[in-house]
Amino acid sequence: MAKKSNPFLEMFEDPERVRTYADGPAKFMPGFSDMHRMVSVLIRERVPDNARILVHGAGGGLELEALARANPGWRFVGVDPAKPMLNAAEARLGALMQRVDLHHGYIETAPAGPFDAATSLLTLHFLEIDERVQTVRGIVDRLNRGAPFVAVHSSFPQVEPERDIWLSRYEAFAVTSGVDPELANGAREAVAAATTMYEADQDIQVLRDAGLTSISPFYAAFTWRGWVGYAP
Repeated sequence: MAKKSNPFLEMFEDPERVRTYADGPAKFMPGFSDMHRMVSVLIRERVPDNARILVHGAGGGLELEALARANPGWRFVGVDPAKPMLNAAEARLGALMQRVDLHHGYIETAPAGPFDAATSLLTLHFLEIDERVQTVRGIVDRLNRGAPFVAVHSSFPQVEPERDIWLSRYEAFAVTSGVDPELANGAREAVAAATTMYEADQDIQVLRDAGLTSISPFYAAFTWRGWVGYAP
């Protein structure tokens, strides 16, 4: 299925953006490494030691590396539409690639599974509501019954003046993390211009509409939110 042009996805075809991507998330997202640890904890509650995990938006390899190092018995299928980002993931993972298969494309062409768990980290905020529901449903359809799905992405109030306040906090956190103020402001303006940012209640409804059950929030940090839900 052809996807609509999306400037946030197109940037991951830029070699310079791909080269520097790994340095970015922790500077813009409070508790980035701890978030990965929490994802492991949530998944471990329900999966065997030799679990097979579906990682949606796997380009760059940051979550693949964190989950693989923390869980030596797990195997992974990583899915991403940006080939340069998958190449970066492969380079980052090194010997860990023995437990990882990378799939270039969208979720509807990914392996059918079934998988013991799935993640979508820092990815769904690139998609509009209808495509989010379709994408999450495609992930849920590939999960074993009761399998956990963990989603983390940008999610914050979209009504002024609250929206601008939270965007300012997003920018200020990046500056305190060492990001050049001009670059931090540019990132803030890019997020402000995006039409695919939604409030937390809308994001929860997406997960429900996609078929997930027992959805619970587990992470909140300025403009970022995370939930865990379970396949029916």
